[in-house]
Amino acid sequence: MVETREQALDAVFHALADPTRRSILRMLAERPHGLSELAPAFPISAVAVSKHVRTLEAAGLVARQVQGRSHLCRLEPMALLTAHRWLQAYERFWSQRLDALEGLLEEMKRDADPA
Repeated sequence: MVETREQALDAVFHALADPTRRSILRMLAERPHGLSELAPAFPISAVAVSKHVRTLEAAGLVARQVQGRSHLCRLEPMALLTAHRWLQAYERFWSQRLDALEGLLEEMKRDADPA
């Protein structure tokens, strides 16, 4: 099954929507961690942490390397590029709007100042 860009973007934002998953990503941004290292960092079961990691894997944000009973997880930063590119369009939109607002406020200030 071929995944479209829209589906990939949906999966990334779904994965990022949960605070636990965002915390896992922050930890993995520092360095790869084993599941046994990740689990104690959260007030949930190791099984729940593993499910969160699976969601991150499904979104392409995390890669897991299994060596026997050890699972090493690492961040896949390129998956974030999809979300970043999507958000960039809105960054340009808001930058233009804020620049226009700034210009209007400066004009109103000049008009209001009795010089």
